[in-house]
Amino acid sequence: MKLYSTKNKQNIANLSKAVLKGLPDDNGLFMPEVIPQLPEEFINNLKDYSFQEIALKVCSTIFQGAIPESDLKEIVYEAINFPAPLVQLDEQKYILELFHGPSLAFKDFGARFMARLMSYFNQGNDKELVILVATSGDTGGAVAAGFYKTPGIKVVILYPSGKVSHLQEKQLTTLGHNITALEVKGTFDDCQALVKKAFLDNELTSNIRLTSANSINIARLIPQSFYYFEAYKQLENPSNAVFCIPSGNFGNLTAGLFASKMRLPIHKFIAATNANNVVPEYLENGNYSPRPSTRTISNAMDVGNPSNFARMEDLYGFTWNNMKKDIVGYSYNDIETEQGMKEVMEHYNYVIDPHGAVGYNALKEYQRENKGTKGIILETAHPSKFLPDVKRILGKEPNIPERLAKLANEPKESLLTENNYTLFKQWLLDNY
Repeated sequence: MKLYSTKNKQNIANLSKAVLKGLPDDNGLFMPEVIPQLPEEFINNLKDYSFQEIALKVCSTIFQGAIPESDLKEIVYEAINFPAPLVQLDEQKYILELFHGPSLAFKDFGARFMARLMSYFNQGNDKELVILVATSGDTGGAVAAGFYKTPGIKVVILYPSGKVSHLQEKQLTTLGHNITALEVKGTFDDCQALVKKAFLDNELTSNIRLTSANSINIARLIPQSFYYFEAYKQLENPSNAVFCIPSGNFGNLTAGLFASKMRLPIHKFIAATNANNVVPEYLENGNYSPRPSTRTISNAMDVGNPSNFARMEDLYGFTWNNMKKDIVGYSYNDIETEQGMKEVMEHYNYVIDPHGAVGYNALKEYQRENKGTKGIILETAHPSKFLPDVKRILGKEPNIPERLAKLANEPKESLLTENNYTLFKQWLLDNY
């Protein structure tokens, strides 16, 4: 398997380099030179395969022999060891529950897979690997859980102070060992900018083996494509299937595009955002205008300059008309999000989190004009991770899984820091 940079297709890397390095030197993003199609027979018979078998087939096809099949099977089966069930709301609407992993968020799929893949490629290297990751909520917890006590790997998580939920914060600040949390006085975009700048700093990268666990790392994206196949498998009569993706950094939607390129017959992608509507605006008028993020109750989507948009552009040849044929965008403010949560509860007796509610609103609006489609909303996190808002909006407390509830009283361990690259760089040099 060969990968190129979105900024220079002549900048080529193998899978090991792309995974361990995270970003190309030119600050682009790694993309597969080829996204192979799966056999039509496999797609037509998805119901005959387990989730793990599907994941292995998809992964093996796209990796093109980069890892021996027996080793890859061990990585996939260890990482993807929890379900992604499809829950039907009505004849047209379904919810894909992606919160059954250790950190109760969809990012467990990518983080667990990436941890095992990095550990595999890192074998025999005496110098520790330092992972830098920026989080707007769920990534940090998933990465912390996925890489916890992984030999030879240290993790530094940057998150915006006061802008993640209480239990989300506990997931990334209570583990210790090889996990360190930096609480940045700023926004998610500020955290992401610090991480990206560190990767381009020659002094840092010559002294520290740095890599990323954000969806800018291709190892996060590929496993996120697995559950598109698993969801499609669970649909009865899946023609005209549309996927509605609550979106922030757009890694999840990009993974869906990978699945589509591999032959999964997805009728349409719906990009559902909160007030941070840079991509829906682009889909509407062709103008991409990144800007500082706005804080909302669907905090994991508070991204004003989504990194994976570069991959989306690359997949569509940087042509607006091509992209908007496959993807439609909608955005909603907090009042509309709260209304969506109430409506799902009242109509379907289902507790949906704020991010999923944004997706529900978008699917509902899309299906008003597109009758006969079957829509799958990606429910990206368990509602209990947003306990105060869910309780306030719905007037009831969602069930809190034990693995999350026990964190509530654990002591928080984080380092409060300024949004200052010079200070951040020096801290890294002093500690690693």
